[in-house]
Amino acid sequence: MKIQVLGPLSAEVNRVSVVPTAGKPRQILALLALYPGRVIPVPTLMEEIWGTDLPQSALTTLQTYILQLRRRLAGAMGPDAHVSAKDVLATRYGGYLLQVPSEAVDVHAYEQLAAEGQLAFDEGHNERAADCLRRALDLWEGPALVDVRVGPILDIEVMRLEESRLVVRERRIDADLRLGRHAELTAELTDLIARHPQHEGLHSQAMVALYRSGRQATALDVYRKLRGRLIEDLGVEPSPQLQRLHQAILAVDPQLDVVAGPRRTSTFDLYAA
Repeated sequence: MKIQVLGPLSAEVNRVSVVPTAGKPRQILALLALYPGRVIPVPTLMEEIWGTDLPQSALTTLQTYILQLRRRLAGAMGPDAHVSAKDVLATRYGGYLLQVPSEAVDVHAYEQLAAEGQLAFDEGHNERAADCLRRALDLWEGPALVDVRVGPILDIEVMRLEESRLVVRERRIDADLRLGRHAELTAELTDLIARHPQHEGLHSQAMVALYRSGRQATALDVYRKLRGRLIEDLGVEPSPQLQRLHQAILAVDPQLDVVAGPRRTSTFDLYAA
């Protein structure tokens, strides 16, 4: 079985899709797929589907959805399968679980590569960090579960995954900046700060990339616009480290030219206290 949640929901057995078209069974499959081998309690599944307003027939309807999923599994597995659909989508006391290896779900590979990349970054192995983090990001084919109507449980999971994706992207950019790839990053960072107009880490990366690309004035303009938004929207000044980065750019601080080497910090923390 192969399952993808980093983008549109996809689940295949023997290259046959087992993803239902109906919305609520899709939610169940998505939630079970995020935690392969783990029992998801019936109340959790019900909350995902109906929230706190449970219909009187909630349990019976949930069991019907599980039956529909098992029928799709059985059809894809074929009559000669060594295990039954009930073995794959199993009933346990108080809940259900999808008995597939974690490696069958793309999130597992993503999180493994992200962890390897972070470790390499922390140890100063910038080429390996950039490679692992880039491969992790390449597993994404769009926003997580983009074609699934999410309830309260999946909504939290999707936000967690999207936040993780942004963190991994930020760290990959840090590694690329260490490797002197600033000119290649300016377009990507321009797009990112437009999408995340209050994200100080991304703005610090854009400022450094632009400065190293000989665009000091544009780097200062990035800071000016961010400061204006933070004051207008939140009533706060940029963080102290971002203010120090701004001053370093004004002063043409040689420390800004550090590309690769022993420094093992994020771009945002170049001027941390």
